[in-house]
Amino acid sequence: MISRIHLTLLLLLVACGVWAEDAAIVPTYTLEQCRQMAQDASHNSEMRQETMEAARLNQQAALAAMFPKLSVNASYMWNSKSPALLANEQQFSFGTARVGADGMGSFEWSETSLINQLSQDTRTLPEAHARVENLSTEVGGMIADAYQELYRALHPDLTHVVIGQVGITQPIYVGGRLRAMYDIASTAKQVAEIEADSKKQDIIVSVDEAYWRVVNVEQKKKLANQYYDLLVTLENNVTELAKEGLATQSDLLKVKAKRGEAEVKKMQAENGLVLSKMALCQIIGLPLNTEFVLDDKGLENVQLHDTLAVTDDMLNARSEVQLLNQAEKIAKSNVRIMAAGLQPNIVAQASYIYSNPNLDNGFSNNWKGTGFFSAGVVVNIPIAHADDILRLKAAKHEANIVAIKRDEAKELLTLQVTQANQKVLEAQQKIAMTEMQVRNAEEVLRFAQEAFDAGMATASDLMQAQTAWQAACADHIDAEVEAQVAETRFKRFTNTLE
Repeated sequence: MISRIHLTLLLLLVACGVWAEDAAIVPTYTLEQCRQMAQDASHNSEMRQETMEAARLNQQAALAAMFPKLSVNASYMWNSKSPALLANEQQFSFGTARVGADGMGSFEWSETSLINQLSQDTRTLPEAHARVENLSTEVGGMIADAYQELYRALHPDLTHVVIGQVGITQPIYVGGRLRAMYDIASTAKQVAEIEADSKKQDIIVSVDEAYWRVVNVEQKKKLANQYYDLLVTLENNVTELAKEGLATQSDLLKVKAKRGEAEVKKMQAENGLVLSKMALCQIIGLPLNTEFVLDDKGLENVQLHDTLAVTDDMLNARSEVQLLNQAEKIAKSNVRIMAAGLQPNIVAQASYIYSNPNLDNGFSNNWKGTGFFSAGVVVNIPIAHADDILRLKAAKHEANIVAIKRDEAKELLTLQVTQANQKVLEAQQKIAMTEMQVRNAEEVLRFAQEAFDAGMATASDLMQAQTAWQAACADHIDAEVEAQVAETRFKRFTNTLE
């Protein structure tokens, strides 16, 4: 029996320890913690990092374009037929040399050649004529052989052609195009930074809205429980009075109906709290069913700004204006790029070239030859480029459009800041009014409770006072939360959000 008691006590202690441990691990989050958690959990943070890295590399690439570029090129070409630099039949004043399809050379003296005339003149002298004929045959054969060798020498084998080249190119002046491209890349990097900061502030605003929504529902849940408890107490009191004949059954039914409505509102508040917590969990990167408690100490101490006049510095600090300023810089850089098309371009180039067949000694088809170096400067001066002129004019108009958009954006942002400031002022007034309404409702409820206890007021009068108190408290909670959200939005619009 004693061992069972000990076992039961041990199990109770373990259960109490587990319950205490579960209760202890429910975290409490402040607004600053939720903001940081949302920044850490946001997929946009990874995207911002990738965007920033891409912008940084593009800036470096634009800078690298100003330095020399080293390249290696190689090519191979197969030709079905090689070129012949000498015709297979060539006519001279003294005769015609030929190379036949079999590759053998031949030579035929012309009728007007000196040796042919000499042969005609020596026909009456057999011995001299024979010597002239022998000389004609020998010299013609020598010319045929020489032409055959020359034909072969000037018939290179270009069936397989290999060319290799190592070159370096350095732009000297390209009309300011490279500098403008570097400025665009630098501006793009600043745009990425501005957009990253803007998205960060948007996340903070969304966190604040979700955070204070949860606090709002939590406060209304507490209020609904208090209101429900008041009606339960009233129902018990009216039940006792009805038993004693001091209250009617109708009064009791009215109280029960009101208590039922309060129970429904209580359930709605509980469901709303679950949904609002899930929405906050989704933003700050927690599992949707995570249990937590929020620090609502700042709800009653709303720190609102003093009324501020909208200044140019305030507008220029807005991300929208900053982005348009950067867009104007890009448009102006684009104007310089278009203008570069009308400026002289100077580029220096040097290379080392090797080929096979090698040109070092004719068309030698071997790998023993050497390559050669080449260096030069290329200058291009545009004279009449109507398309570049039109593009330059169009780029100037596009830059003007961006400037007009920036001025228009400032007007819209001035209106936005003014409206946000008015929202804060309205929230201040609403807090003061609802505080007075709560004090009045509490006073009315106290008098109604005393009158009901003294038998001088009906249950309906007390329920009406309780309902008015509950509504006044709910309005005050809404006013406080609305003030917090309005202040956050105002700071977002004035670029003073931490």
